[in-house]
Amino acid sequence: MDEPRVLLDYGSGGKAAQRLITDLFARCFANPILAAMDDAALLQGLSGQLAMSTDGYTVDPLEFPGGTIGTLAVHGTVNDVAMLGARPLYLSCAFILEEGLPMALLERIVESMGEAARSAGVHIVTGDTKVVPKGAADKMFIVTTGLGEVLSSPTPSGSRALPGDAILLSGSIGDHGLTVLSRREGLPLAADARSDSAALHHMVAALVREVGSIHTLRDPTRGGLATTLNEIAAQSGVLCNIQESAIPVRPGIMAGCAVLGLDPLYLANEGKLICVLPKNLADEALAVMRSFPEGQEAVRIGSIQAPGQYGKAGQVVLHTALGGKRLLGMLEGEQLPRIC
Repeated sequence: MDEPRVLLDYGSGGKAAQRLITDLFARCFANPILAAMDDAALLQGLSGQLAMSTDGYTVDPLEFPGGTIGTLAVHGTVNDVAMLGARPLYLSCAFILEEGLPMALLERIVESMGEAARSAGVHIVTGDTKVVPKGAADKMFIVTTGLGEVLSSPTPSGSRALPGDAILLSGSIGDHGLTVLSRREGLPLAADARSDSAALHHMVAALVREVGSIHTLRDPTRGGLATTLNEIAAQSGVLCNIQESAIPVRPGIMAGCAVLGLDPLYLANEGKLICVLPKNLADEALAVMRSFPEGQEAVRIGSIQAPGQYGKAGQVVLHTALGGKRLLGMLEGEQLPRIC
């Protein structure tokens, strides 16, 4: 007997659609706000400044070591809200499903998404489901929007990095990008590689509360560390000086990149953050970051400088392990498509 699959009827808004919502989404995302089942969610407890972010997820494959497209959608949106120094509270989600998608696969992903939201302490309060004919989409796309309360004033921003600031990184880079590529292509690279997908808002809240004076927070997702540093340098009109020897990369990830000719500095990460703050607060911030599982490998990787003899505004200079220097440009095109 064929396994149950997603039918076009599930996107019709009729009885089949209601069964899917009740038996799957409402069960896995259960919370009092969602239980009202109205056309919009009534949100309580929001005051002051709000942070909001939205993102679409199209990762291939849908499941990979360390996560699924569902956990990625939760973690990615939670982290985007948190990078404004905010506490994420609510998520919305929209599913675009391809006709014929196995129901067992959909259920695993929705369950993983619900568990990720509960672990992060956020509620999925509203959403939508569309089913398109077979061939009109690739299995599943998810769009999430996050809303949260801003905890810091002024808020961290890519435009607030100042000469003399320290640049901190919460851990090793490249894990997510190479893990997804290896699983997608069936490559025997970095057998122990796992995505670093994780929610970072608890660590951010501790940084804001215990350290303060955070100038910039960014999560280096698509385009990786190098591209994100370029964005910060351009927004702030400064120069980023980075020490290659200080950037943590797991041996398996480094070996896999060497085989494929990839640069881990441009690989996506889904559970790391860059923190820019006054250098006299760097050690305190590192201690806070290292007190969380997601920040145990936190390090200082460089500093912010004013444009001058070492480079121009908007540039990132990498001091190599061999004692040389090279400019790290922004990623051109897609090094790895369909990774988030």
